[in-house]
Amino acid sequence: MMENNEPLKLIEVLSRENFSSGHLTGAINLPVNELENLAPKHLSKTDTIIVYCASYACHASTNAAEILLDMGYKRTFDFKGSKKLWIDSGLELEK
Repeated sequence: MMENNEPLKLIEVLSRENFSSGHLTGAINLPVNELENLAPKHLSKTDTIIVYCASYACHASTNAAEILLDMGYKRTFDFKGSKKLWIDSGLELEK
């Protein structure tokens, strides 16, 4: 939850295999190629959504953010640093 008690969803948009090998703490997995089908089952239009992928060079999170915004999830943000920045900052992945 965010400071103002608004729901926050952290979404890894990589494959299930990538997700199970390690993901940001508290993240759920909605692969970008399944996002349009899975989003309505796991997200609310009032959620604040942060999507991420593997690194700055990975464009899956940018694509996912565009898809979600087009679907009406107006509080969607792309964490550009993604998993690589998380790891490079000394933070651990959850499995």
